Amino acid sequence: MNVPAEAASALSDEHIVARVLSGEVPLFELLVRRHNQRLYRATKAILRDEGEAEEAMQEAYVRAFVKLDQFAGEAKFSTWLTKIAVHEALGRLRRRKRQEEIPDTMKSHDNPERAAHDVEVRAAIEDAVEKLSPIYRAVFVLREVEELSGPETAECLGITEETVKTRLHRARGFLRRRLERIIGGSLSRSFSYGERRCDAMTAAVMARIQILSVDRSQ
Repeated sequence: MNVPAEAASALSDEHIVARVLSGEVPLFELLVRRHNQRLYRATKAILRDEGEAEEAMQEAYVRAFVKLDQFAGEAKFSTWLTKIAVHEALGRLRRRKRQEEIPDTMKSHDNPERAAHDVEVRAAIEDAVEKLSPIYRAVFVLREVEELSGPETAECLGITEETVKTRLHRARGFLRRRLERIIGGSLSRSFSYGERRCDAMTAAVMARIQILSVDRSQ
């Protein structure tokens, strides 16, 4: 893909979708890079496991590519894509629950390049969020971390706006009692998806999409 960074940033999701559908398949990479952070946060909030979250992300991108001609533009592309990822993650969660008991906590993955205090704060926030039950965790991450609107969150999760409000209120109460002094500005740095991981995810998705494109052309 040889689209300059400035030109790429000026393209809307919907414009990119139209061009991909017209045959410019490599442009799908722009959508992957643009939405990796959101999909990671959404799937990680549900699955609580980085590896499984990335598997769900990859599958969501491939499904979105296969169904790209079904994107009607009635909602934002980011909402449509997030809904696919959420459904994939929830499906994996249901399958996992049938096989084994979900652990209560996950080991934190500290970034050695960050100051010790910042790492501790981020780990504390992520641990607190992960302790939320899945139905509250998904709403909290989509609304507060990804800053989706109430209607967008309801659309992604297949619930009503009133249910979104109720679950968000309860999630905030749970977190407020545990993170009164640290939940502020540090939240946006939680559940980060670094450049190297973004590159790896994008490469994996585009490799699968290239195979699909070749199969379709034969």
